[in-house]
Formats: sequence, structure tokens, C-alpha cells
Amino acid sequence: MDKSVQITSIVVAGLIIVALIGYFAINQLNPNYQNTITVQGTASVKTTPDLVTVYFNIETKDPDMNKASQENSDIVDNLNTALIKLGLEKKQIQTESYSVEPDYRWSNGYQTQNGYIARHSIKVELPTDDTSMIGDIIDAGVGAGASVTYINYELSQEVQNELKAEAMKLAAEDAKIKAESVAEGSGSRLGKLVSISVN
Repeated sequence: MDKSVQITSIVVAGLIIVALIGYFAINQLNPNYQNTITVQGTASVKTTPDLVTVYFNIETKDPDMNKASQENSDIVDNLNTALIKLGLEKKQIQTESYSVEPDYRWSNGYQTQNGYIARHSIKVELPTDDTSMIGDIIDAGVGAGASVTYINYELSQEVQNELKAEAMKLAAEDAKIKAESVAEGSGSRLGKLVSISVN
């Protein structure tokens, strides 16, 4: 791997915290009189990231806008070809952003245009089981003319949804236990659920 490649940051994201605020009613002996109490239930769920993502940036400059764009496109094509040769699928290689804009420079208080800059940001996702491929992926990107922006450990949307659902269920149970304790301590009984909000 090219030693000049600097990985600026590695972030491990694996903690999801969901708070549930439940409002539970306490019915007094008098059915015409009703008080309410407010309790907050919280829960946290931890897991190991299931994705590792390598972010590439391709930047090309040229006095001619079309040439800057074409040169950028050639590098992207070479990058895609190299990554597919490594065994990656096309769905694992995604464009994050693309732009072509004037390259302005300031000199003696005046702004002048110095051609155009084409920028293309690409991310490559793979399961954490395949982290042994990261070195080859970085080499392929640098060899094609791209630069590595950073590497990030993440949770897939599917896993995030599962953990959020689990955390909200646990938070609701926590809120219920608190409401029951308050009701019992005040000599009342827990009534019907009035409302719930999720934060």
C-alpha cells in the first residue's frame, strides 16, 4: 500500500440510544377525578458495526470544463474496473456527490478564474468480515488516481432499524415500571395510557 496515503480518521459507530417518554394515568377512587403522571423511560443498545466504508475523492483540474470532467470520469471508470476485479459488486460502489465548478483564485485583491475543478466522491461498502480487503481497495483507488478521504465503521440501515425497535421496546418497558412504582408509592393504581412520545 502506498505509504503516502493518510487515513485521516477511523470512527467506530456502534451505539444507539433511544429515549421514550411515556405518560401514564393514575385513576383515583373517584372515577370523576383523574390525575396523570409523566415518566421517562430510556434504553441503550450496543452492537458491533457490520459495515466498513472506504471513502474516495477524485479531483481534476483543467482550463477547459469538458476536459476536467472527462479526466475525472476516466479516473472513476478505472477505479470501478479495479474494484470489480477485486471481487466487489457494483452495488457496493456508490457515488456520494459530483460537481464541476469554476476554480477561482484571488490575487492582489482581485478574483480571477483559473479553469475548472471536477470533484467526485465515491464510497465503497463491504461487510466487516471482509476488512482484510481494505488494503487492496485503497491500493486500487490510489492506483486509479483517487485519494482516500477516510475509513468509517458503520451500521447498515437494516441493523439500525432492528436496534431502534429493540431500544424503543426496552424504553417503553422502563417507563412502565417507573409509572407502576410511582402509582404504588402514592397509594393509587395505574390507569390507562394517555399518550406516548419518542425522542
